[in-house]
Amino acid sequence: MSFKELQLCPGILTAIEESGYKQPTPIQQQAIPAILSGTDLRASAQTGTGKTAAFVLPALHLLQTPSKLPGSGPRILILVPTRELAMQVAAETVKYSKHLQRSKTVCIYGGVPYPVQNRELSRPYEILVATPGRLLDFISQGRIRLSRIQLLILDEADRMLDMGFIEPVEEIAAATPATRQTLMFSATLKGSVLNLSKRLLKNPMEINIEPAIETHDHIEQRLHYVDNIDHKHNLLEHLLTDPTMNQVIIFTATKHLADDVAEKLRDIGHNAAALHGDMNQRQRTRTIKRLRTGDIRVLVATDVAARGIDILTVSHVINFDLPMCAEDYVHRIGRTGRAGAKGVATSFASHKDMSVLKQIERFTKQRLNPHVIPGLEPKGKASSGRPSSSRPPQRSQWKPRYNRYKV
Repeated sequence: MSFKELQLCPGILTAIEESGYKQPTPIQQQAIPAILSGTDLRASAQTGTGKTAAFVLPALHLLQTPSKLPGSGPRILILVPTRELAMQVAAETVKYSKHLQRSKTVCIYGGVPYPVQNRELSRPYEILVATPGRLLDFISQGRIRLSRIQLLILDEADRMLDMGFIEPVEEIAAATPATRQTLMFSATLKGSVLNLSKRLLKNPMEINIEPAIETHDHIEQRLHYVDNIDHKHNLLEHLLTDPTMNQVIIFTATKHLADDVAEKLRDIGHNAAALHGDMNQRQRTRTIKRLRTGDIRVLVATDVAARGIDILTVSHVINFDLPMCAEDYVHRIGRTGRAGAKGVATSFASHKDMSVLKQIERFTKQRLNPHVIPGLEPKGKASSGRPSSSRPPQRSQWKPRYNRYKV
């Protein structure tokens, strides 16, 4: 199938061709005709499957027909969980709409001064890409009205709900016309996501695209069993002495822990910085720039903040905490080994992590074999029943310091 067969307008087809895309992906082949037909849609699709274009292209096609609703305000609303994703989606809409009329995009999210975004909102626009919190702020100020919305799109709905946005999402949906068309894209269509779709969507079509599992053959995956957080810190301090470690991203479960780990690493002489959702956009942009220029060797980040980081010099990834789902594990380790380079991904796991560890192994179809550093062997029950591979310490003068950190 070609994009031309999807019956998109000529301006969109020209932009697709200029972008170098020849054939639609499976999610695009199934979703675009359904959206163009006017039906509601819930779709399970992972990042990297072309899902953004799957809803952006038909949304742009819809805009080429003038609205029958009076007044001003956006006709397309795309809700996303994070500012990084908001910027990515907005960039896609701009790329595919450059040959079209009636397709101005405004992107709003937290961490940016309100006057800057007020200026954007004061000009005519048709597409609004927004995070829920900032959008509700502007609605309460009377700066945005959703009475002309024809198409409501929820992107990464599962992550939005994980971040506690279920009530804001429902409040925003209630402010749009009941006649709207609604699309929901999510990595999974279970539990609270499925329940939300039943409340917001009308007789939806459902699409499930099985993710293509990356084998990451060029990334060496290591596992270290740990007893407690002190054990994690001592392992981390030792691993950072590896002279082959050019730059490393360390993933933590919480924003507080990201700050804590980064501070401890700076105290012992590492060029380290934290990256998480409590930082404003200027701080986060500056931190990423410092990582790109090599001013930062160690970045300690949460999943939300680290999405989209594509830096070729990141040689290692360390999961200080395992993620809650296997898909995030694959995303994390993919921050190293970029553009075919070799990478190393190391994970810490305690006995409490056994269930998620099994989920990761089932999802990736790869077994994570434990490694042991002499002097830093786990004493607890996490390591029982699995073979381990010994790794010599990288400098002979190093000695374990289990009680160095008090957390």
